[in-house]
Amino acid sequence: MLAQEYYDFKSGLNDKGIIFSFTGYISEKILFALGEAIRQKMALEDVGPGLTKKVFSVFVEQVQNIIRYSDDRLAGRDDPSMVLSSGVITVGKEEERFFVVCGNVVSNNSMDRLKQRLDYLVGLDKAQLKAYYKEKLKEPPEEESQGATIGLIEIARRASEPVEFDFHHVDRERAFFCLKAYI
Repeated sequence: MLAQEYYDFKSGLNDKGIIFSFTGYISEKILFALGEAIRQKMALEDVGPGLTKKVFSVFVEQVQNIIRYSDDRLAGRDDPSMVLSSGVITVGKEEERFFVVCGNVVSNNSMDRLKQRLDYLVGLDKAQLKAYYKEKLKEPPEEESQGATIGLIEIARRASEPVEFDFHHVDRERAFFCLKAYI
């Protein structure tokens, strides 16, 4: 029964075009190892270096968003700088296009800002995204940002079409956020 259950799970992922999936707590070290596995997989499939770089870049940005912004996290008691954030990251191929999907829990307060930002990005074409990116590079990072405030813009710029996103309310304070980018 156990083998059947997990075989069905793996088959379901295969049916959706998933070539790589990770769920659980993640850190920068795990990001590095997972990224290397994705690069190797794409090299074995003779994916061109330009496309590999785009997929890898979107993958890294998505995982960094989980690491920095997931509301589901563990911190060390003795070392508060030791933090693990939980989420899911998936890379797949659908109709000859690669996609990267990430998901993690966010606070409802974060959800509202995130939705606004993504709605804005989805409405921009490639030229507008490039101009917005250059504009944001000149500005200091936003107060609540743990990066340079350009990760979502980077993802949108590398995507071959507007990103897809959704939220699912988990409880009164939090929602599960999911972002999908086709490359």
